[in-house]
Amino acid sequence: MPTPLPSLTEPLAAIDMGSNSFRLEIGQLQHGRYRRLDYLKEMVRLGGGLDASGMLTDDAAERGLACLRRFAERLRDFGSGQIRAVATQTLREARNRNAFLERAQAALGHPIEVISGREEARLIYAGVAHLQPADEPRLVIDIGGRSTEMILGRGRVPGTAESFQVGCVSLSMRYFPDGHITAEGFRAAQVAAGAELEEGLQPFAPEYWQTALGSSGTVGAVSQILESAGISDGRITPEGLRWCIARCIEFGHIDRLAFPGLKAERRAVLPGGLAILYTLLANFRIPEIRPAKGALRQGVIIDLHERLSVLHHARPGDMRDRSVAELQRRFAVDAEQAGRVRSVALALHAHVSPQADSDTLRELGWACDLHEIGLMVSHHDHHRHSAYLLDHVDAPGFSQSQQRRIAELVLGQRGGLRKVEGPLASPAFAWQVLCLRLAAIKCHARGPVDRRALSLRAKGRDAHLGFTAKWADTHPRTLFLLREEAEAWARNGTLKLALP
Repeated sequence: MPTPLPSLTEPLAAIDMGSNSFRLEIGQLQHGRYRRLDYLKEMVRLGGGLDASGMLTDDAAERGLACLRRFAERLRDFGSGQIRAVATQTLREARNRNAFLERAQAALGHPIEVISGREEARLIYAGVAHLQPADEPRLVIDIGGRSTEMILGRGRVPGTAESFQVGCVSLSMRYFPDGHITAEGFRAAQVAAGAELEEGLQPFAPEYWQTALGSSGTVGAVSQILESAGISDGRITPEGLRWCIARCIEFGHIDRLAFPGLKAERRAVLPGGLAILYTLLANFRIPEIRPAKGALRQGVIIDLHERLSVLHHARPGDMRDRSVAELQRRFAVDAEQAGRVRSVALALHAHVSPQADSDTLRELGWACDLHEIGLMVSHHDHHRHSAYLLDHVDAPGFSQSQQRRIAELVLGQRGGLRKVEGPLASPAFAWQVLCLRLAAIKCHARGPVDRRALSLRAKGRDAHLGFTAKWADTHPRTLFLLREEAEAWARNGTLKLALP
């Protein structure tokens, strides 16, 4: 049975699996206002566990898994529709991320989405814009463990967003080895940060924003230091950062950092965070950064609430639908043909999986909408071009994990089935692929179609396709393609497709 939708007033939970810390936020949206109900944070240092070959070490993985098990205990009364877990830069990089994600999802008891850097930036802005609304154009910065996000926006509408692969954990490990803090280390760290951030100088130039906000733990920690020491009221300025850096060099080692207001867990990554902050203020001509209310975790909850609202009102409209429409426009997709394929595929799927959950149905629908975007590249093997584009294009609202599933569906739309042999082990995926392939065959003439002409029944892994003899007599070419399709499934063995 499909999981019932949570009401729009029920608590929602976000798990942010960052490179430095894992956070669990439980919140509620009522009448447009956000209210935090609970917040848990553990310093996991997952980003510090990537070895030289890009593999996540066993120790780091175990720290992450132990944390997720504790989060699972807190969430044991939550339904799956109330929870969204996202992972960021460390798992974008880790070569063995799939093995870790399999264990992590078992520990948490819920799916985990690896999101792209730009999607992370969009969600960060959503959190800040909702908790700290303002009309003027703003620059929002988030310095994480292994990446830094920069977003321009106005009101609740994000504009330019980018993710740069430099963070407080990675920089601290490289330029302050074994915790030793030197002036030379700061200079080298600032050069490295500047080299990574330099391509953002023009799109994030001062003429595009009026105020700058920082949403990360780094900004919060430095702001607290400056306020506790009486250097500022919490605003971060170049002068304040120079004072912090000079004091770090005097202390000489992270174990001796004795700033007022600095938590012990933040010491190891403070030098790298300071180097990034100073580089940002100096190179982007930022006079001051103020700590922001809101961050990635609140953005995830707000985005989840929007998705639930769309489903409750049975209408399209969350960010993913808008992204699909934009991709259709950008790649000049034949929207009428996509609509025909969508209507037939969903009608067939309703026969064999009447209890399918909303994600399964929406992913099949999006795959139909975008199955021909590869025609912009070439008519030859366009399904392969379509799959490649979907696996790599920036699509706001989608996680990398969901994009990959849709890309695999699109890859399987035609031709042999060996190329999607791995995903076909999942019965849900196999039925999705079969319905997409049958719909593409039914609509191959690119003209009006009767979506009721074909019917599909499932018994275990046997699929029985139904149509009338009259229809078969008037559609000999389609019948030929359907027989070829039955032979393709016979060779694969995942499902057995039987024709009258």
